[in-house]
Amino acid sequence: MVTVTNAHFVGSINQPDVESVFRAVAEHIGGRARRIPDGEVGERFYWIQFQTFRLEETPGLVRVGEELPFRIRDIFDLRPFALDGTVAAADLQFPNLGYADAAIQSFAEFAALRDEGVIPAGVRFQVSLPTPVGVVGAFIVPDDRAAVEPAYENALFAEVGRIVEAIPHEDLAIQWDAAVEFGILDRAEFGGVPFSAGWGGDLLGGVIDRAVRQIAVVPDDVQVGFHLCYGDVEEEHFIQPKDSGTLASVIRGIVAAAPRTVSWFHLPVPIERDDSAYFAPLADLDLPDDTELELGLLHHEDGVDGAERRITAAATVLDRFGVGTECGFGRGPAERTAPLLDLHAAVVDAHS
Repeated sequence: MVTVTNAHFVGSINQPDVESVFRAVAEHIGGRARRIPDGEVGERFYWIQFQTFRLEETPGLVRVGEELPFRIRDIFDLRPFALDGTVAAADLQFPNLGYADAAIQSFAEFAALRDEGVIPAGVRFQVSLPTPVGVVGAFIVPDDRAAVEPAYENALFAEVGRIVEAIPHEDLAIQWDAAVEFGILDRAEFGGVPFSAGWGGDLLGGVIDRAVRQIAVVPDDVQVGFHLCYGDVEEEHFIQPKDSGTLASVIRGIVAAAPRTVSWFHLPVPIERDDSAYFAPLADLDLPDDTELELGLLHHEDGVDGAERRITAAATVLDRFGVGTECGFGRGPAERTAPLLDLHAAVVDAHS
């Protein structure tokens, strides 16, 4: 028998505002979730795309290439950035990135609703953040990635510092969203350019070393976890994982090198993967008892029946895990939100 321990939410949830997200999750999920994000509403709705507006405000960076005839959602310019030679990469000064401001404001709503009894006691407020490689790898030209990454990492880690200073640690969980990393490791391309361009060296070792730095900036009494992802541009991966092998390699490396406990790893399960071969590489993971696996095996297209097929396949190697969707669902239509929340609840209840 397999036990489904909890519902996990990656980050984005399509609702008009933060309060609506918290109320919807509390109403449909109750105590089945250990952590609740704020839905990444407003400018954050398309994951990291809003960071391009911050890069446009950064002296020393410039858009390159001719403007394309289309933008993502008619909003986000797809042209990359490059160093323009006026500022050394190490001296780049990024503006307020927006993550800390959003988290602090959202936590005030979270705390108020918890005090009202809407959000169950003991549930943590989850802040989902991109890894620095996610932003730099998506928006900086390959030749400048290695130079820009340390400066952006410092800016993003400063946002973490503000978050952990403002929010009580016993109420907080921080999730690092790693997606571009899997394009790098599995040699995917985007727009004809390899994700691995500009990184060089030991690619897996580099991913692990960066993850250790990301863990280290989160205080020990704040939960930290990882969402491992193969991308989500208009609800499509940039490449489909052939199985969970690369995911398992990253999890294994992080656990071995981490300076503290990692509370969870979330990983995607494509809708068609209801075969045991997909999950087989997870069999030899030796996770600490307090590290959870969250499987993104819920899909709106096939609901409970599809989830049960994938759970059956996962149960050939795992006997305990949480469930969620492959990625955030804030970019899907709003009318899909309540049924997806109910799907989480139904699957947890069927196996708890």
